[in-house]
Amino acid sequence: MTRSNGRARGPAAGNRRSSRTGLGRAAALVTAISLAVPVGFVPAPAAAFVFNSIRIEGNQRIEPQTIISYANIPRGAQVSAGQVNDAVQRLQNSGLFETVEIIPQGSTLVIRVSEYPTINVISIEGNRRIKDEQLSSVIKSQANRVFSPATAESDAEEMAKVYASQGRLAARIDPKVIRRANNRVDLVFEVREGDVTEIERITFTGNRTFSDRRLRQVLETKQAGLLRAFIKRDTYLPDRIGLDERLLTDFYRSRGYADFKVQGIAPEIARERDAFFITFNIQEGPRYTFGNVNVISEIPGVDAAPFSAQNRVRPGQVYNPTDIDNSIRRMESVAIQQGQNFVNIEPRITRNLRNQTLDLTFALTRGPRIFVERIDIEGNTTTLDEVIRRQFNTVEGDPFNPREIRNAAERVRALGYFSDAQVQSREGSTPQQVIVDVNVEEQPTGSLTFGVSYGANTGAGFNAALSEQNFLGRGQQVQLSFSTGRDNQNSSFTFVEPYFLGRDLKAKFSTWYITTDRQNAEYNTRSAGISPALEFPVSQNGRLELRYKLSKDTLFDVDPIHTDPEDGKLVGSSPILKREEGSRWTSALGYSYTYDTRITKLDPETNYVLRWSQDFAGVGGDVKSVTSSLFAGVESTAWRPEVTLTGQFEAGAIHMLSNQKSRVTDRFKGAAKIRGFAPGGMGPRDLAAPNKDVLGGNFFWVARAEARFPIGLPEEYGIQGGLFADIGSVWGLDDRDGANGVQVDDRMHVRATVGVSMFWDTPIGPLRFNLSKALKKEDYDKAQSFDLTIQSSF
Repeated sequence: MTRSNGRARGPAAGNRRSSRTGLGRAAALVTAISLAVPVGFVPAPAAAFVFNSIRIEGNQRIEPQTIISYANIPRGAQVSAGQVNDAVQRLQNSGLFETVEIIPQGSTLVIRVSEYPTINVISIEGNRRIKDEQLSSVIKSQANRVFSPATAESDAEEMAKVYASQGRLAARIDPKVIRRANNRVDLVFEVREGDVTEIERITFTGNRTFSDRRLRQVLETKQAGLLRAFIKRDTYLPDRIGLDERLLTDFYRSRGYADFKVQGIAPEIARERDAFFITFNIQEGPRYTFGNVNVISEIPGVDAAPFSAQNRVRPGQVYNPTDIDNSIRRMESVAIQQGQNFVNIEPRITRNLRNQTLDLTFALTRGPRIFVERIDIEGNTTTLDEVIRRQFNTVEGDPFNPREIRNAAERVRALGYFSDAQVQSREGSTPQQVIVDVNVEEQPTGSLTFGVSYGANTGAGFNAALSEQNFLGRGQQVQLSFSTGRDNQNSSFTFVEPYFLGRDLKAKFSTWYITTDRQNAEYNTRSAGISPALEFPVSQNGRLELRYKLSKDTLFDVDPIHTDPEDGKLVGSSPILKREEGSRWTSALGYSYTYDTRITKLDPETNYVLRWSQDFAGVGGDVKSVTSSLFAGVESTAWRPEVTLTGQFEAGAIHMLSNQKSRVTDRFKGAAKIRGFAPGGMGPRDLAAPNKDVLGGNFFWVARAEARFPIGLPEEYGIQGGLFADIGSVWGLDDRDGANGVQVDDRMHVRATVGVSMFWDTPIGPLRFNLSKALKKEDYDKAQSFDLTIQSSF
């Protein structure tokens, strides 16, 4: 028997190496702990035995009766040689003994056994990429249990699968044992992790319309590139290959290739097991357009006209199953609004191979009368059932609407509380009832982050945040954040209850403390306040927020006009700012109405947002004013799926009451609205004042346009390009009496900028590079042609 006097590392021990005997496969394990091939006494074929007694030798933990029962040799009866050999096999196959020996001694049968040792400790050595806890979760061998070579070998295979799931197919796990006293062993799994098995090349056969390069952009799997050390999608994962097949199918069918199919996927691994070569064999088929499109009703009393108005498929349009599904969703929404239950929108497609068109008919049919028996929720250990259940507009006893169930499933996934959420229906206690099963897998929803940031104007900064998106499993959001830069500090606390009083009523509370330290200006500001709010739906896509705001805003350290004793020059800020110096309390009631099509997602290609807000100050406090703002935005990928077009228009106005005058802490700042200008770089300015600080304006408007698109680099680099253009103005003051009695120019001077952007999604955070050119500006404006923002959390 081979023994080792080395000491194995236990669960809490260090990384001590041991002198130990290696185990390979099951046979190697047997050899490592001196498993003898069973030695059975095999007499001549004609021999027969009669045993009146059975004696057990060598057993320590296992009772003699247990061994006798496994042997199953009858006393006082004739026993053949075959029966003796069968007894040996039964004892060996029991998994309890290293060696088994049966020795006839006259009328006595001696069964001599050597038991498997007991596992003392189990340890894992050599792993760096994957923690002990994750690997231990797949190990079936247990301390203080009988050692089994087969189980240890199976454990090594399961651990290798964990490494394979992370792309390390070359990883090897070798189970080793160390003999201890009292028939005990230490089981050690030695890990050789190996390198990541990268995908060296992805190719396609059968593609004529799109190049290999374009199709590679569609896949989730990526080729290894220059950033292979950071990009993990270049590892081979079989599950991801199945996803790639669906992505290719969706890509082609959304471009009119209704008959597209992936005929085969051939992954090949290099001999060194360090690289994969994947080939997709595809069949494109013809490209179809829609021919005749109509909507019919086969339900008595149901008019097809309101449903037809929701149809978004037009003749001559390139076939896209998303357009059909989008139209069905709109029509089903009409059925829900009309209270029409059990309405089924059935798309009927007729192929015309000669002219490569598809005739489409949306048929309104009466579906089966099925009701929801109950909704079962499983897998949630922290999240309360009610948090998931309130995402369903359907309750027990309601008519079963598959579309509504799918929409609810999307809402559950959108919560962000679960790594996986599956919603399926099955037949209930009767064929007319269904049970909706909701199976979720929770994921961490809290985070503690520390980060650094950098801006061309704000310089380097530090930020920290503690957030929880599912506080106490109730779906509540809590966030505490702090950030500091070269010229400012910002700390805030926010609490959101998304379902206040058990209704679709979002309650919010926020508080903040913000300071600026001469941020491109010769004065400082400080703001502290609180704001509770309630938000609730008023239509399918519309929400209304009611809020209250109480804040104390302070303007201080305004540098008055004076002569610098060192150089004799005049320095200082405008008398307008000096007159505004001090603190004022603002107590305001406000509301915001938001129309957002992303709530229902009826059009997956284009989203619209419209927001109108007003705040009325004067409910106590020092400030009496009305502040109004308008925002309208559209984002679309309808032109090309890989190109995102964005357009925005924003405007605002402050109207002071009771003959009050606005302050710089209340007014709009132009650089925050129009890109291409430095902070404090545009807007009304007292040109007669030495410091020429920006004063802000009571009014502003700005229009923005932006396009984001790929620039030809491999998608795995995460780099895209962009173009943008901004035009707008900030103007208007209540107090225009500047330095030396000169009236400040607060007219509406239009500014315009254009620029290019580079977006880079990096492992250290998202980067955006802006290079802009001010096409129209005033001589005193401060333009900023380059800006870089970067943020990293660790």
